[in-house]
Amino acid sequence: MISSDIEKVLLTEEQIEQRCIELAQQIERDYEEEGTVPIIVGLLKGSIPFMAELIKRFTFPCEIDFMSVSSYDGTESIGDVRIEKDMDLSTKSRSVLVVEDIVDTGRTLAEVKKMFFNKGATDVKIVSLLDKPDRRVVDIEADYIGFTVPNEFVVGYGLDFNQKYRNLPFIGVLKPEIYE
Repeated sequence: MISSDIEKVLLTEEQIEQRCIELAQQIERDYEEEGTVPIIVGLLKGSIPFMAELIKRFTFPCEIDFMSVSSYDGTESIGDVRIEKDMDLSTKSRSVLVVEDIVDTGRTLAEVKKMFFNKGATDVKIVSLLDKPDRRVVDIEADYIGFTVPNEFVVGYGLDFNQKYRNLPFIGVLKPEIYE
């Protein structure tokens, strides 16, 4: 049973949904002020539940795309950012809103942001469901953050351990004996 692997629930489904409403409203206001509509790019696979919850709250017409980018092997960031699937849409002369599940070391997002500017994006903003600043090794911050979490191994709502637990409707802390 999955629930027996969870030490504690950090964020409930209701808390996440409410925060997604707030984030969507703020993001929409900011882009309206700028007079732009971004391409919304989800970083696979972890961003999918968060992105789905977020974009259904937008009232502007959304163009969405996905990238698969990795810097992890199991529980550790390996420091080497790999693009496994690039997006289909062009970002030349466009604003980009990158949707991420968690900002951890920052390596992946720093590389992705740099890549979008190299491809001609005029603006790149980041929205992340979670921020774990205690693990940061690269100087990067998300423009929009759902929640700041402690340096614990979190799963659920898209976040995984060895591809499992993404389907949990909440953010929970995985019991150490599961990943050690």
